Amino acid sequence: MSTYTLPDLPYDYGALEPAITGEILELHHSKHHAAYVKGANDTLEKLADARDKQEFGGLVGLEKTYAFNLSGHVLHSIFWDNLSPDGGDRPDGDLADAITEHLGSFEAFQKQLTSATATVQGSGWGILAWEPLGKRLVVEQVYDHHGNVGMNTTPLLVFDAWEHAYYLQYRNVRPDYVEKLWSLVNWTDVQARFDAARAS
Repeated sequence: MSTYTLPDLPYDYGALEPAITGEILELHHSKHHAAYVKGANDTLEKLADARDKQEFGGLVGLEKTYAFNLSGHVLHSIFWDNLSPDGGDRPDGDLADAITEHLGSFEAFQKQLTSATATVQGSGWGILAWEPLGKRLVVEQVYDHHGNVGMNTTPLLVFDAWEHAYYLQYRNVRPDYVEKLWSLVNWTDVQARFDAARAS
């Protein structure tokens, strides 16, 4: 029995055009995200088999593979909900206040997250996250799916910087793709994640 399943998108594949083409969105969701779901489930089965046989020689590789695929599944699941054909503009209320308090201003935050996403080395993500120990918002740069982040942070807004997210449309000009993402941000979803993270 599979533990993880591919979530349905909250909009049609063509709904985010022209910022993201339907072709890219369909490939990204139905192929790449689906592969992370399958990878996480397959690795859980291998870990269970290793436990049953008490054979842990491959544990290091299995744990890393599980973390890679599970983190890919988690981040993509957030990414789809972070985007909306009716998105854009900027947040208001306590999220806007927290961005100003912790990151200087919305404009300063926007530039930092844009830069974090556009300059991540190789494949990765730019992320706005809640850090509960300091009770503050932070911007993080993620390598692949799960490196270079605070262990306790909760992602609120994630920007995918893997080439499969943009290359068919934007080629090697990642900054143009990142700028277009801002026109799709679903601030209602980000606010809900912010509220949940602070309450936990």
